[in-house]
Amino acid sequence: MIGFNLLVLSCLGYATLLFVVAFWAEKRAEAGRLGWLRSPLVYTLSLSIYCTAWTFYGAVGYAVRSGLEFATIYLGPTLVMIGWWWILRKLVRIGRTQRITSVADLISSRYGKSTTLGVLVTLLAVIGTTPYIALQLQSVALSFAVFGLNDPSGAVFPDLDKTALWVAAGLALFTALFGTRNLDANERHHGVVTAIALEAVVKFVALVAIGLFVIFDLTDGFGDLLARIDASPVSQRPIDGTRWVALTMLSGAALLTLPRMFQVIVVENSDESHLFTAGWAFPLYLLGMSLFVIPIAVIGLEVLPDGSNPDMFVLTLPLQFDHRELATLSFLGGFSSSTSMVIVAAIALSTMVSNHIVMPIWLSSRKGGPTVPGDVRRVVLTARRLSIFGMLALGYLYFHFSGGSEALASIGMISFTGVAQVLPAMIGGIFWRGATRLGAIFGVVLGFLVWTYTMFLPSFGAAAGFTGALLADGPFGLALLRPQALFGVDGVDPVVHAVSWSLAINTGAFLLGSLLSFPRPLERLQGAQFVNVFEHSGSTRGWSHGFAEAEDLLVMAQRILGPVEAQDLFQAEAEAQGKGGYLPDATPEFIERLERELAGSVGAATAHAMLGQIAGGVLVSVEDLMAVADETAQIMEYSNQLEQKSEELSRTARQLREANEKLTQLSIQKDAFLSQISHELRTPMTSIRAFSEILRDGAREGDLGAEDLARFSGIIHDEAQRLTRLLDDLLDLSVLESGSVSLNWTRTNLHDVIERAVHATREGRDGPPLAIRRHEISEHVGIETDPDRLAQVFINLIANARKYCDAPRPELRIVARRLGEDRVQIDLVDNGSGIPKDKQAVIFEKFSRLTDHAKAGGAGLGLAICREIMANLGGSISYLPGQGGAAFRLDLPRRRARAEGAGRRARA
Repeated sequence: MIGFNLLVLSCLGYATLLFVVAFWAEKRAEAGRLGWLRSPLVYTLSLSIYCTAWTFYGAVGYAVRSGLEFATIYLGPTLVMIGWWWILRKLVRIGRTQRITSVADLISSRYGKSTTLGVLVTLLAVIGTTPYIALQLQSVALSFAVFGLNDPSGAVFPDLDKTALWVAAGLALFTALFGTRNLDANERHHGVVTAIALEAVVKFVALVAIGLFVIFDLTDGFGDLLARIDASPVSQRPIDGTRWVALTMLSGAALLTLPRMFQVIVVENSDESHLFTAGWAFPLYLLGMSLFVIPIAVIGLEVLPDGSNPDMFVLTLPLQFDHRELATLSFLGGFSSSTSMVIVAAIALSTMVSNHIVMPIWLSSRKGGPTVPGDVRRVVLTARRLSIFGMLALGYLYFHFSGGSEALASIGMISFTGVAQVLPAMIGGIFWRGATRLGAIFGVVLGFLVWTYTMFLPSFGAAAGFTGALLADGPFGLALLRPQALFGVDGVDPVVHAVSWSLAINTGAFLLGSLLSFPRPLERLQGAQFVNVFEHSGSTRGWSHGFAEAEDLLVMAQRILGPVEAQDLFQAEAEAQGKGGYLPDATPEFIERLERELAGSVGAATAHAMLGQIAGGVLVSVEDLMAVADETAQIMEYSNQLEQKSEELSRTARQLREANEKLTQLSIQKDAFLSQISHELRTPMTSIRAFSEILRDGAREGDLGAEDLARFSGIIHDEAQRLTRLLDDLLDLSVLESGSVSLNWTRTNLHDVIERAVHATREGRDGPPLAIRRHEISEHVGIETDPDRLAQVFINLIANARKYCDAPRPELRIVARRLGEDRVQIDLVDNGSGIPKDKQAVIFEKFSRLTDHAKAGGAGLGLAICREIMANLGGSISYLPGQGGAAFRLDLPRRRARAEGAGRRARA
């Protein structure tokens, strides 16, 4: 028999392989080299998480106890993939257009982005999945036990608890490392999915290998095998038609409602066309997994000692005949079946918990709303990581307190029935416009309570107070309330009883609640989008105009999406609105788009609530409701056209006003500039003329001493330098604007250029000290540029921060980051009060002033020169609003060829 220590090493080596594969896939995805990572084959194999320890180990035990009934485990999802393929396609399309992150997010979004429904479905999913996680821990612990005992037929191991605890801790760590790297739903978990695809191959090969071993090593061929099957008690088990229908339906529902299946089918889907391949390939995979169940069950009953655990036949058969390598492969197959399910379930459930429980609580506790200081991304990631550890802890506690079960399949049925309680609200929501939030709440709550009372709590037995007397007589002697014979319906299989009553009451409450209640406007709008998703894949407008400030939206978006992603989103919208370089208007369309982007990170309901705090709510017009009801479609279309034209005229008028205000400011600045230039030219010229006359007359009369000569000569020299600097700036700007500047292109290090600028502005400067904060490691980027000209830009910006930052303790942060392989981005942000809104539009113009002329002490050409230098270097400089203080961003190419092309485009 294989040594237990060697088995542990094999397990650790296999886990290390999964880490390496996941890490490698993540790195390829981050580099944009997805390739076959987005192939339909990987997508199809990821669906194999349906085949957990229940199907790898438990299916054989199920066949021993119930005969051919085990096939319902595979038949249900096969029928859904083939017959209900159009439902899966609709779910995937809804997930894409609405940026759905989980089952709870789907239900919550459909019914008016209801936080209450999100919380209910999340709690149901957590409680319903807990037994299934316990099942996986139990299967791994049992498989370790089989190897750990001298008698391989034994299935009881004194350290099952400890083994399950270590397995739970390891899976939690892996999932937290690779399952919480991204917030955005569109940022898929390529590392995890690739590892799961590998595990799908391992468990399939392992089960097929065991099956071939049984057929060709333990029998005399197919004829002998068929004869043994015919004589075996397995083939004699009676078939209960009611159970077959109930269990097939339950297995099919699990494919749609299990959080882990929804995660891989909808959330991880990168291409809708992959469903075509999965529609035929996944049923073939299930067929292959089920093909050898009966032979293994029949031969296991014949050759293994009486009392052997049938759930472990897949493992104990090769051990019985001392096939060590095959036994190890079998163990790894079962290990893969368990770990893949736990990993994806933990990811899906952690997303639901953070988006629908933690974030609403966090949001309601922030008195200042979502724009107050605080790192939302850190809150979400921390919540998800803690949720992962919490889910594994709950699974372990269920395993510990329930005492485990001889039949793995029975635990799976408990979980399947629990999560199936969202099926009426899901199917009704995507096909019936009349479905309402109240109906969904009533259905989910009542179905959940019936399932808990008739199936979940009885699985704990006396530990939960469900003693034999209570099951036989009912609570307080009320026979009509017996958990497994509600309302006097006796003699029904407990699983069929729980499934029938819970889903019947659930569906009835859903229908009745929907018929007796009227949906809110937002529910009607969302219902139209979900039901008619193929006709209208865009989002229905529901936000009112004029309630939100763009800067508030930017501050909130930065704390959720991250500074770079949020600023890119706002800059793209501004350019689309014809306002490049400024913040976009907070139009209803833009708020809708922003809500979809935020929904990918924190869920639709939370994103809607956060925007609602800023925008002040939603406004749904009568025309919108008429559109939802499909009434007076022509009037609605005409009204929409008028509204669009009105908005377009309003936007044009607003842009004209802004342009006029900018021209007015430029005109004022131009007059001030000419006046200042005249003053700047006249002052040094007057000084030079006056003191040169003194020197001339003094030299003629001979009454000037050496000290006076030196002092007057120094004044003339300083004034001449001042005049030269002014003329140099004017000439420099003229040359830069004409594009005839000669640049000294060379290969240099960005860090050296910044260091040179910092030292140049630090030495010989008066005024308050300016603390400069840098992350020097990120500055070490090789670039091909003119280092003198680039240093000139940095010197000007640092000098401006020293001059204008009005904080008690002035501070400037310089942050550099790479944008792919071709560009680098540098932000310079001080902690002052920033530049007023009315000045931001003209700060890069030649006549611009931030303050009065006397205080500025210059001609106001610095930022204009910076803009022209960056254009000639192929880059750009822009002002970033909403950063607290004055913030400038430099975008620079790293190579000359691209820089020259970009520079020519900028000048053109």
